[in-house]
Amino acid sequence: MIRIAVLGDIGSGKSYVAKQFGYPVFNADTEVAKLYRKSRRCYNKLKKALPEYIVSFPVKKIEISKAIIADQYNLKKIIKIVHPEVRSNMNNFIKKNKNKKLIILDIPLLMENKINKKNDILIFVDAKKKEINKRLKKKFNINLKILEKFKKLQLPVELKKQQSDFIIKNNFRNNSIKKNVKKVLEKILLNA
Repeated sequence: MIRIAVLGDIGSGKSYVAKQFGYPVFNADTEVAKLYRKSRRCYNKLKKALPEYIVSFPVKKIEISKAIIADQYNLKKIIKIVHPEVRSNMNNFIKKNKNKKLIILDIPLLMENKINKKNDILIFVDAKKKEINKRLKKKFNINLKILEKFKKLQLPVELKKQQSDFIIKNNFRNNSIKKNVKKVLEKILLNA
């Protein structure tokens, strides 16, 4: 099984690019959202760690956001609770798809958490800063304070770019992304 890891800056379109490969995708952000919605165990741990912010089940994003903005250390508490759950779900995903030719890992902190394996194929999604910021404001209505705290957790974008096997330019136009993904996929399968 070939493992492809999709890397890039926050808002660069990693998830969209990951889906274009047409193989099973493990999306860490989706898994986190599911945990907040469905996991009582996760809720109980978060409530215990952050009782002044986490007040009801399912866990609301606004509660998480307030905790993160209030104190950088709260983000570390959240990560300590959420990441092991996500990692466990990822391992289940890999086992479930062990007979597939290829799987895609869409995990924002893949390298930071040392989840990547030596022979993973790293693909960097490269997008212009201006485009990313425009998109984040419009589509996700993202809080810039939270964005900065998340960026502090991440390795420099340039380092990820240098360590990647392939770079896919994202101009946020579907046709060019699909073409670029197809070219990269052909090269990967040719060398497999």
